[in-house]
Amino acid sequence: MHHQAALVTGGATRLGRFFSEALADAGFDIALHVNRSREEAEEVASSIRAKGRECEIFSCDFLNDDLNDLLRSAKQRFPGLNLLLNSASAYAPAPIAATELAMLEAQFRVNMFTPLLLTRHFAETVQEGQVINIIDNKVAYHQYPYAAYLLSKKSLAEMTRMAALEFAPRIRINGIAPGVVLPASLRTSNYIEWRIEGIPLKRQGHPGHLVQALHYLLENSFVAGQILFVDGGESINLEGRHSENYAH
Repeated sequence: MHHQAALVTGGATRLGRFFSEALADAGFDIALHVNRSREEAEEVASSIRAKGRECEIFSCDFLNDDLNDLLRSAKQRFPGLNLLLNSASAYAPAPIAATELAMLEAQFRVNMFTPLLLTRHFAETVQEGQVINIIDNKVAYHQYPYAAYLLSKKSLAEMTRMAALEFAPRIRINGIAPGVVLPASLRTSNYIEWRIEGIPLKRQGHPGHLVQALHYLLENSFVAGQILFVDGGESINLEGRHSENYAH
């Protein structure tokens, strides 16, 4: 019998770090994927080992390296691998009018093609397990200033549902769509307050809310093909214009 293990992409920074450490707390050994954030990965690995779990760092550039090698290496190091958590993400804002082919290819390569191919290789590598894709609550909107990014995430959401059908019952596949939890460091407090005004629960989330969603998906074996929006209701705030809110 081998100990259960998880491969976490982008597991050294931002939300990926919280997911990696939460999975270690839940009893998983961690195959920690990293691209450029090697120093941060070493810190996360040390933290995970301090919890009594094993952790190995795996470097892979999703724009250039072989994804099958990443899965094969993770499985060889951790024979009990039974979870793939796709948290790595690329973000670049631009409307369609300013979107070049290189940007489109890079966003889709990291945010959509890589999770799809890793899911395929994972299904080929393990007997049974789970895939959890980290998406974005912006997929509920049509925010064209983030065209390439948002289209890639919308595609990831659809792929999550499609793959859940294809690989069931052996592989259970779901997603988490975070809202305002860890805004980019360049966001001002005024911007965050403005975003909170559009959240029905009128507050910002924290990583613990996402960890709770993670535990739910891990533990509820009758959930498949679902995307949990953890955003205080922001993604359903789509009342639109009508006669009763017409000011004149």
